[in-house]
Amino acid sequence: MPGLTSPDPSRPAWVSRACQGTDLPDFLREADMTLTEMTPIPLAALPLAELRDHLRLSSGFADDATQDGLLEQYLRTAIATVEGRVARVLFLRSYSLRLSRWRDGYAQALPVAPVTALHSVTMLDAGGAPTLVDPARYRLDADGVRPRLESAGTALPAIPTGGAVVIEFAAGFGAEWSDIPADLRQAVLLLAAQYYESRDMGGSADMSFGIRALLERWRDLRLGGRV
Repeated sequence: MPGLTSPDPSRPAWVSRACQGTDLPDFLREADMTLTEMTPIPLAALPLAELRDHLRLSSGFADDATQDGLLEQYLRTAIATVEGRVARVLFLRSYSLRLSRWRDGYAQALPVAPVTALHSVTMLDAGGAPTLVDPARYRLDADGVRPRLESAGTALPAIPTGGAVVIEFAAGFGAEWSDIPADLRQAVLLLAAQYYESRDMGGSADMSFGIRALLERWRDLRLGGRV
């Protein structure tokens, strides 16, 4: 099962959690894949005001900072949960994918979408020494459902024996809240509100039917894409 590490340990490892699902494609359950989120979502990008409006919360009181801290926490958890459900990155961030083998000699499916850019491909030998791969040897197939790293020739470069390859890329709909599709934004707000409203009861781990319905078409797209 692929793992996810994050520069902020308080944030959920959504890819790791998503890969536990039995209905996911095989490439999302491979044991030799580690996805690392390199850049967290900036606080300024989070829709705190929208969540406040959704919850009809007042502002201008002494406990606003405490309230905003809770809203931030629930928004980040809701975003992580939605991303894990649909294997889509909402806010634009940078990622690093480490593999010990290619799934296919010509192309490697990337575990999240949409991918907007490939930054680099680096080979690591058995001792961890890096060698940057010439960008002319590969390209991005930025398919919105199943993006792939593809060879620009007949095959991807060989991974050193006992070594690994590290692919650095950017993924996400955009840097702004408004760049995210409306149904996914609505799902995040509804889920964050559900967490907030059930906070005194220990929180609710169950996603409501309405939220699941908003996400279902994205799951269908992801699971039905090409291998």
